[in-house]
Formats: sequence, structure tokens, C-alpha cells
Amino acid sequence: MSNPILTQTSYLIAAALFILALKWLNAPKTARKGVWAGEIGMAAAIVGTLLLPEIKAFHWIVLTLLVGAGIGIPIALLMPMTAVPQRTALSHCFGGLAAGLVGTAEYYLARSQHGGHLDHFTSGVLALEVLLGYLTFTGSLMAFGKLQGILPSRPITYKGQNFVNLGILAMAALIGIALAIDPTQAGLAGGVVGQLMFPLLILLALLFGVFLIIPIGGADMPTVISLLNSYAGLSASAMGFVLDNKLLIIAGALDGSSGFILSVIMCKAMNRSFTNVLFGAFGQVQTAVAGKVEAKPVRSAQPDEAAAILGMAQSVVIIPGYGMAVAQAQHKVRDLCDQLTKRGVDVRFGIHPVAGRMPGHMNVLLAEADIPYERLLEMDEINPDMPQVDVALVIGANDVTNPAARHDKSSPIYGMPIIDVDKARTVMVIKRGMSAGFAGIENELYHMEKTLMLFGDAKQYVGEMVKELASGD
Repeated sequence: MSNPILTQTSYLIAAALFILALKWLNAPKTARKGVWAGEIGMAAAIVGTLLLPEIKAFHWIVLTLLVGAGIGIPIALLMPMTAVPQRTALSHCFGGLAAGLVGTAEYYLARSQHGGHLDHFTSGVLALEVLLGYLTFTGSLMAFGKLQGILPSRPITYKGQNFVNLGILAMAALIGIALAIDPTQAGLAGGVVGQLMFPLLILLALLFGVFLIIPIGGADMPTVISLLNSYAGLSASAMGFVLDNKLLIIAGALDGSSGFILSVIMCKAMNRSFTNVLFGAFGQVQTAVAGKVEAKPVRSAQPDEAAAILGMAQSVVIIPGYGMAVAQAQHKVRDLCDQLTKRGVDVRFGIHPVAGRMPGHMNVLLAEADIPYERLLEMDEINPDMPQVDVALVIGANDVTNPAARHDKSSPIYGMPIIDVDKARTVMVIKRGMSAGFAGIENELYHMEKTLMLFGDAKQYVGEMVKELASGD
């Protein structure tokens, strides 16, 4: 059997594993199997590529593999689970950069090998690959900066920003079209201007990635991350057409389409459109409104009081949010779940699709704490049961529990589906203070008669409740 046949066989196996991985990753129970399938598929793809007869400079490939492993392994081992969104943004950043660099190399290599001549299709696809790759690179860097706190999580806006963004994108698109129409750069694009068109396309793509993300607030990061994932996948698929690599086309198409579908799901979960996410500057803090929060009365409780209420309940639903992630309280939450279960309390978790900073953020954290999958219920599954729930315990989830989304047409979150926490018999909210969430508005839930505010660090507060429950056994 020749090397090309072995390569195609390994590619076929890899493609099948990628499809299975995507299917299995769709559910928490099979997610671990999906990760293994993806990893084995990628290993098969790498081995198959190394078997190609044109691959000769193995020392460079081995060196880059070692460098990549030297970066990836510490990131995987040292980065806490609470920082998974940042790590995901970095992964998209590296993927976009790789696609952009490969596209750049292929462009100049093809021109040198063919006497400056490129066919229309290859030139157009290269332009698309470079545009998507480099904007994903800088866009993901900006997303990482916002998630990590290096950049302000609030929208960074200025007058006429949408015209600037669309102008940059339009210029890049026109250059890409010109390169596809005139790949030889012998017509209107000839001479010095023609030689500068491709570098200018790269520069515009890098700038567009920056200007696209900085006006977007932290509340929209889940959608932004999935959208950048889609861009990275489409760039990889375009690379597959350039390199005549069918596996890259398949893998990129899977990545791009799944990322786009996930973005649509995220937008529906927030009752928002793509244009509103990309150009609406959602997340701008409304200081005038936020300043009124303290004027309204709230009821608070101490850990021993909260523990007593939980211990007497028959059913408890815990609604986690980014506050739980920041406090790294997921393991204490598991201890609380165990203590209540010992007392015969039915404990479940209500997961909002956009809770946290990336799709599935809460599921990942709770899975890390070994909380059984069957206890994790999506918003649509838990909402019908909320009127019968004795206690709803909210840990750091703000905008996704705000009743204003149902009735206040002036609210920026109006129409966004929320977890119906306010319908539970008793509501308890663990929060450091009364500051507004990323939408910049106060949460009506905090001022309801049935709500008790539990002020403090989530990890410490839940730990104290666990001690109170344990001492009462």
C-alpha cells in the first residue's frame, strides 16, 4: 500500500471521528468520549499528512510540534477551569494566525512558482482565507483581553464606529474581489499598487478584528467566542481548497457551521440579532440607573439562616453564573449539594445558555466538581418546575435571572429568555454587592419580598452554609 493511500485512509478515519466528536460533544454524558474522538482524529490526520511523499523537512515539523506542545501543555495544566473562556479565545487566536500565515505563504509561493500567475479561484479563496484568518487572530486577542481583564469588559465605543468598521471590511472585500478578478495583477492592479494589495488586505483584516470586538461588551462574549470559532473554521476550510486537502475542507466546514449554529442559539437565548450583538454595544454600563440600586430596600440573611432555610426545603434549584466561576466555588457548591441530598432535599441546577463567559461554561465547571449530569437542567427544562420549587439559590447569575426581561420594554434585556427564579417560593442570591451586571441595569429580583440577599464571596459563603448543615447532622 502506497503512502498516498495510507494518507487518504487516515484522512477518512479522521473525518469520521471529527463528525462523531461533534455529535458526542452535544451532550454532557458523552462529551468526554467526544473529546477523545477529536483527539484521536487529529492524531490520525497528522500522521496521514506526514506520510505524504512531498513531506521531506521532518526536522522543521518536529520542531514546531515540540514548540506547540511546549506552549499547549502548560496552558492545559496550569490554567484554572474558571479561565476556560480565555483559553478558548487563545485557541481561536492561534488557529486564525496559523490560517492567515499559511494563506500568506501559499500566495507568495504560488506566485513565485507560476511566474506571478494565479488562477481566479485560488486567488479569491486565498483572499478569503487571509481575511478570515487574520481578523480571527486579532479579534480573539481582543476577546481574550476583555475576558482576562486586560481590556475593559464594557464596550469601547466612539462616534461613527459602525461606519469605520464597515468601511474597513468593505475595503478588504474590494481588494479580495480585485485579486480574484485580476490574479496576475497586470491590469488596474498592476505595478506598485498591485504589489501592495495583498499586504494591505492583511493589514485591513488585522484592523477589522480589533475594531470588531472592542465595541462589544462582556455580556456578549459567549456569542463572540462561538462566532470567532466559526470564522476560524471557515478560514481552515478555505485553506483546504487552496492546499487541495479534503480533510481540511471537512474539518473547517464542521467547525465553521457548528460555530455559526451555536452563535444563532446564543442570540436566540438573548433574544438578540447578529447585527445587535456586533453593532449594538450591549453591555454599556448605565451609571444613572445603577446609582439608584441602593435606594431600594433589600432583605439579607446570614449563612446560618440561609443554611436553615435550605435544610428545611424539599426542593432546591441552584442557578450558577459567572460569580461562581470568579469565586471558584464549584467544589463548595458540590459539598452543599451533597449535604442537602443527605437530608432528602431534591437538588437540581438550572443552567442558562449564556451564563458565564462562553457556551457551556457552567456545565464545564460543575462537571469538574463531579456533579451528576442528570442534575444539570437547561433553562427550558427547569422553568416549568420553578413555581413548585421551595428555594432557588442564585450564585452570581445576574441578567439571566432579571424579571425585567419579561415586562420592561425600556430594558436592554427586554425579550431575553430568563430562568424564572422569581416564581420560586423563596429566592436567595449570593452576591458580593448590589452592583449591576454586564447589561448595566439593576435586577428587580433583588428587591422582591421573597428574596434574601446573601452578601459575600460565593466560595466562602457556600462553605459556611455547608459547615452549618454538617454541624446540624
